[in-house]
Amino acid sequence: MNNPTSIGTYDYIIIGGGTAGCVLANRLSSDPDIQVLMLEAGGKDNYLWIHIPVGYLNCIGNPRTDWCFKTEPEPGLNGRAIGYPRGRVLGGSSSINGMIYMRGQVRDFEKWQAQGNPGWGWDDVLPYYKRSEDYARGADEMHSTGGEWRVEKQRLSWEILDAFRDAAAEVGIPKAIDFNRGNNEGCGYFEVNQKRGVRWNASKGFLRPALSRPNLKVITHAAVRRLRFAGKRVIGVEFWQNNQAFQADATLETVLAAGAVSSPQILQCSGIGPAPLLQQHGIPVVHDLPGVGENLQDHLQLRMAFKVKNTRTLNETVGSLMGRLGMGLEYLLFRSGPLSMSPSQLGAFVRSDEHQATPNLEYHVQPLSLDKFGDPLHGFPAFTASVCNLHPESRGHIRIRSADSREVPLIQPNYLSTEGDRKMAVDSLRLTRRIVAAPALQRFMPEEFKPGRALQSEEELAKAAGDIGTTIFHPSGTCKMGNDPNADHMAVVDARLRVHGIVGLRVVDASIMPTILSGNTSSPVVMFAEKASDMIREDRKLGKLA
Repeated sequence: MNNPTSIGTYDYIIIGGGTAGCVLANRLSSDPDIQVLMLEAGGKDNYLWIHIPVGYLNCIGNPRTDWCFKTEPEPGLNGRAIGYPRGRVLGGSSSINGMIYMRGQVRDFEKWQAQGNPGWGWDDVLPYYKRSEDYARGADEMHSTGGEWRVEKQRLSWEILDAFRDAAAEVGIPKAIDFNRGNNEGCGYFEVNQKRGVRWNASKGFLRPALSRPNLKVITHAAVRRLRFAGKRVIGVEFWQNNQAFQADATLETVLAAGAVSSPQILQCSGIGPAPLLQQHGIPVVHDLPGVGENLQDHLQLRMAFKVKNTRTLNETVGSLMGRLGMGLEYLLFRSGPLSMSPSQLGAFVRSDEHQATPNLEYHVQPLSLDKFGDPLHGFPAFTASVCNLHPESRGHIRIRSADSREVPLIQPNYLSTEGDRKMAVDSLRLTRRIVAAPALQRFMPEEFKPGRALQSEEELAKAAGDIGTTIFHPSGTCKMGNDPNADHMAVVDARLRVHGIVGLRVVDASIMPTILSGNTSSPVVMFAEKASDMIREDRKLGKLA
């Protein structure tokens, strides 16, 4: 990049207009004395299907809204490479995700703190969850109202899902109303980030109210090439927009909020990361930090599917012209019905055995079936019961393929690469069969067609898990939080989210998780950004740089 055009100087530059970036842009620009620039590589969130909840079916796998990443062929998935959706618009993945409001469990955060990350215990983070929350069922000791992040009950129910919840109760999984009080255990309908039946993404909640502020500038279609340095201090960024080169200067901090795939990629392309990898691609090493891009964790969902009778599912509704017209009319008039659906309506948090201290499996149950997201629904009535291991042992990585940050990085999650993960997958499939065999579901005559009832042995089920497993879109951990990189060679940021060995740079997104949380990851990222904004403002008052 020769002689990039300068667009000026700002106090803070935020890289990424996704979930964390929108929160940070709002909170930092609330001080009129602070100049903030936010760069988003995707476009605006003005696509109709972003806002109609069931439109996730049209957003995932759509290059207008999704980066359409793919993993490398995965040995644990029997050699399959799978899609790895990431939001490509303002709001980031909160514009295309399942809208499920989930915080994680008390034990998750206590574990982070015990690993040497002060300030990240449950009692520390709960106020940040509550700060931005607007909880439709009202405030109490665990919830608040009046914030930017709207949380509501879903606006529909399904007979087949109600029966699954009853069946779960029959095998010892209690019914639950609220998954967000520190212990998720139980089965019930998820609460969602919607407002009166419309998706409520981070762009609507946090960015749009701040766009009129003269001290906030947002640039879309801005692909960051690299960070700029003076020694080991970050002083700004270089980026492309419409094949033109630009640069911006940061007097205080640059905040990397590009997500668990793109944040480590930008660091590596900038010369921060494992020295051998950087040297392989001809990138001058600014700081050798081996953990950048390592420690990748994700929740692998095993999508079991069952044909049913004597009830209605979304499959046949969508397959009928009258059904589609009825769906559209109901949504138009009442903002309810199937078009208001999140991808998964019913959830369950379960302990796989009595030795588990907290739930270690999560179910996402859907009144539909399809081969994969982006494919049409099947033509027969069916439901899908997806189950994921909340605490996977497997660890993968994100690594650049070249010095060009516009080239998609190598994504290798290494799913099911440990004996423990493979055993948990087998146990999960068997538990699902126990639930579906319970009396409450028998009037619907469930018939397993994915992976198929004929598969019974441990070996057969382990292979089947590789055939039906896919991401549930929770990549985490690739810029791991840990206070001592000498003792923990995977540590990238400290407990204040400052990059080790670098001045003026923080990372604020799902990549900072030391271990993946026990649940969906969008709302935890909102919390990370709330907490980070306080840290940034505190350091500014003290005259400190990150």
